[in-house]
Amino acid sequence: MIATEAKPEDPQQESSGSTFTVLVAFAANLIIAIAKSIAAMLTSSASLVAEAAHSWADAGNEVFLLIADRRSKQEPDETHPLGHGRETYVWSLFAALGLFVAGAAVSITHGVTELLDPEPASNFVIGYIVLAIAFVFEGLSLLQSLRQARREAGELHRDVIEHVMRTSDPTLRAVVFEDTAALIGLLIAGLALLAHELTGSSVPDALGSILVGLLLGVVALVLINRNRRFLVGEMADERTRTAVLTSLLEQPEVDRVTYLRLEIVGPRMINVVGDVDLAGDAHEHNVAIMLRALEAKIAKSPAVVGAVLSLSAPDEESLRP
Repeated sequence: MIATEAKPEDPQQESSGSTFTVLVAFAANLIIAIAKSIAAMLTSSASLVAEAAHSWADAGNEVFLLIADRRSKQEPDETHPLGHGRETYVWSLFAALGLFVAGAAVSITHGVTELLDPEPASNFVIGYIVLAIAFVFEGLSLLQSLRQARREAGELHRDVIEHVMRTSDPTLRAVVFEDTAALIGLLIAGLALLAHELTGSSVPDALGSILVGLLLGVVALVLINRNRRFLVGEMADERTRTAVLTSLLEQPEVDRVTYLRLEIVGPRMINVVGDVDLAGDAHEHNVAIMLRALEAKIAKSPAVVGAVLSLSAPDEESLRP
């Protein structure tokens, strides 16, 4: 009945797609984190230390995202009649906070320390090799996340960037943001390491560490804000609202709709609350039956976890798609 951002063509396929994307990112970041840590010890490069902290933070974040994906799929129960979809935003918020603390704060602190107490780097070739390998792994992870984003965006007639920013699936957004930041961070680290080698000064390396930290801080704040907005109860976008309103008005038993609230309660899940004017002049008992039947029809959509409809007052203005 309802074709919206909240309703993929195949909900199970979309969910498994997000899980696979996170698993790819986790494997890539774990391998890269180990390699960067070894390279940081061998080179004494501040930028590589920052990049190692970045990758460890990303790997830890993927664990939070996997927990978020798993817990959000729990079935509704008496204490959670609308399901556990919002749990994904809680755990995704933890992941973003982890990126801010373990990634941004550590990188900036280490960079400042390096400026105050510089330490010359060595074994630059090892650093370049590790950064190049990391770039390949991070690129592959980003391609997987963009492949998923492109598929979903195409179904919803959005461009990829718009979809990544607006999707109610925080795992996809987190992986795309983290992988993009990782590639930019690798370029910063590579340039900082090269400048250190050419000048013999550790200042560029320290500044590279600080820049990586600032980059992670910006990404973390964006992700924190998006999860915060979904946690406090964000409404579905205008396109989704228009689709639901049109679907309601197409029902033969509905003359008009005067109120409609669509709250996002999880990845691709909405709760529908509305006031409708039913066709004809049915008795009160029949009206209640008609409303319950209409709610049940709406709830058949995989996107809808709950639907509550009431009768419109005669003087209420009708809504138009």
